[in-house]
Amino acid sequence: MTGTEDRDPARPIVVGVDGSEASALAVRWASETAALHGCGLHIVHAFDLAGARAVRNVYDTMEPPVTEAIRRRGDDFLEEARQTALRVDPTLTVETELSELGPAHLLIDRSAVAGLTAIGATGEGSTIAHLGSTLLAVASHGHGRVVVVRGMSHAADRGEGPVVVGLDGSASSDAAAAAAFTESDLRRAPLIAVHTWHDLRFHLLAGMPEVISDPPLAAAAEAELNDWLAPWTEKYPEVEVIRKTYLAGPDLHLIHWSESARLVVVGSRGRGGFHGLLMGSTSNIVVQRAHCPVLVAHAT
Repeated sequence: MTGTEDRDPARPIVVGVDGSEASALAVRWASETAALHGCGLHIVHAFDLAGARAVRNVYDTMEPPVTEAIRRRGDDFLEEARQTALRVDPTLTVETELSELGPAHLLIDRSAVAGLTAIGATGEGSTIAHLGSTLLAVASHGHGRVVVVRGMSHAADRGEGPVVVGLDGSASSDAAAAAAFTESDLRRAPLIAVHTWHDLRFHLLAGMPEVISDPPLAAAAEAELNDWLAPWTEKYPEVEVIRKTYLAGPDLHLIHWSESARLVVVGSRGRGGFHGLLMGSTSNIVVQRAHCPVLVAHAT
């Protein structure tokens, strides 16, 4: 099998725009990816009329000239994004949508019918709050595959480098594997599968080695990784898979690999996630710190 059944041209790639440099980068990435998937691109902008009313202390109706100005600005954002998408691929089917919903509400809602949902981010904040409440909400509550398009590494910007995926055997990990193999196959890129025996983050500070020095433990970790990869390597025989096992620190290793990757894929929740927690600590940190786009895969 080639895995082409995972590519559904009826499900568009959705990307949110707000006129910022970050959203322009997201549009470019989403357009390139839509062309690879052979699907349409749905560009959305939410101007959150209710929020604007609250800021102006107008609780009934806004003055028509103000509302019209907000709409015109939104239309301008959408048209600029549409032109960007068509410069990437003039044959791309592009639809735009202007909505009065809040940005997070709109993107989460549209992600339910999207093949993939993209949102731009800038900065390297020490907390996820630095990246904005909209991004956090969409990455945590979005459906299916959500891509945070943050600063591009040299490899990602040139469309080079491997796809990197973190695997830990959880349900979200399996969703991450499905997404990673699909993207590797489409991009004709090697896939680096990263697995750590422990989730402990500060292993280096604790004096623990980076590699698994105990042979039986190393063999067990490799066997686990091979088991998780087996159905996907069978489904995507042409994808070159490079296996990497470490003792601990999944987020540290994924961030390191992101420096030379074109895409990092993580599950929304790992094996240590608490019930009800929609985005685990590893995916949370990688979304904040990675040097290339990060795909957060939600189990369905």
